[in-house]
Amino acid sequence: MEAEVNLSGAGDPLSAAVAERDSQTLDMVREAIRKKEVMLAYQPIVQSRRPERPVFYEGLIRVLDKTGRIIPAREFIEVAETSDIGRELDCLALELGLAALAEHKDLRLALNMSARSIGYRRWRKTLEQGLSADVTVPERLILEITESSAMIMPDIVSVFMADLQSLGISFALDDFGAGYTAFRHFKDFYFDMMKIDGSYTRGISRNADNQVLTRALVSVAKHFDMYTVAEFVETKEDALYLSSIGVDCLQGHYFGAATVSPPWQQKVLQRKMSSH
Repeated sequence: MEAEVNLSGAGDPLSAAVAERDSQTLDMVREAIRKKEVMLAYQPIVQSRRPERPVFYEGLIRVLDKTGRIIPAREFIEVAETSDIGRELDCLALELGLAALAEHKDLRLALNMSARSIGYRRWRKTLEQGLSADVTVPERLILEITESSAMIMPDIVSVFMADLQSLGISFALDDFGAGYTAFRHFKDFYFDMMKIDGSYTRGISRNADNQVLTRALVSVAKHFDMYTVAEFVETKEDALYLSSIGVDCLQGHYFGAATVSPPWQQKVLQRKMSSH
C-alpha cells in the first residue's frame, strides 16, 4: 500500500510553495505602495437599452511590479484582503477615486472596498475629506462591497451603509451569486445595486442553467428595488440576452476593458498637446 500524501501538514511542499508565493505577492504590493506606484483602471458600465454611452465607471486598483508591468487586482487582492495592506489599498483606491470625481464633475464612479475597512480610521477620514471638498461627490460615488465580505459582519455593514446612504452615497453588492448567497440578509442591507457574478453571465446566451439562475437573481433584485449590473459581458449574444431578461446595466470587455487611460484623461492630454 502506497504511503498517504499529506497535503495539509506544515512540511508539505505545496503549502510551502503557496506560502512563498503569497509572501512574494505581498512584498510586491507593499513595495508598490511605498513607491506610490498605485493607480486606478477604469471600466465603463452601460445601460442595457442604450449601450452607446457609459452611465458610470468602475475604478479598479492596479499596482506596478518592479519591471513596470501593470498588475490587476485579481493577482493580489485575495492575498492582501485580510491584511493591513488590504486596508491601505482601499484607502488609496478611495483617494484616487475621490480625486477623479473632484476633477471631472460629470463622472460617476464605483469603487471597491472591503467590509474590513469600515472601522479603519484612515479610510473614513479620507472619505470625510473628499465629501467636504465637493458637495456633488456623494451622489456620484458608488461603493462596491463583495458578497463574501459583507457576510463577514452583516450587522455592521448594514449600519455603515445606512449612515452613508443618508449622505447620498450608493452601494453595490458585488460578485453576487459567487458562492456566499444569503437571501435572508436582503431585508436588512438595502443595497442600491446588485452586480451579478460573471460565473452566471459569461456565455449565458448558450447556457440554459445559467439563464434560469440569472432570471431568478434579476427577479430578487427587482423585488428589493435594486438595479442590476451583469459583469463579464463579452459577446453581443450575451449582451442581447441579458438585456432581454431585464438586466439594467452591462459591464465587460464587449463594451470596454479597464484602462488606466480613460477617455477624460485622453482629452486632457490632447488639449495639452494642442496648446504647445
